[in-house]
Amino acid sequence: MTTDRAIRIMAGSFVLISLALGIVESPFFVSRHFLWFTAFVGANLLQSGFTGFCPAESIMLKLGMKRLG
Repeated sequence: MTTDRAIRIMAGSFVLISLALGIVESPFFVSRHFLWFTAFVGANLLQSGFTGFCPAESIMLKLGMKRLG
């Protein structure tokens, strides 16, 4: 698995989990504060699109995961 694919899987999972924990209508609701985590993930994806820097990718590369291309 490449870092690109792993980051997409990780970001999507974090968004879905934080939404499940932060929306009142969810059976897994804990607190609305989990929606801040959703916003953080979105902001990180946005800034990495502009800057090309992703902290998760840096960690994955150090752990030996391969970069696409």
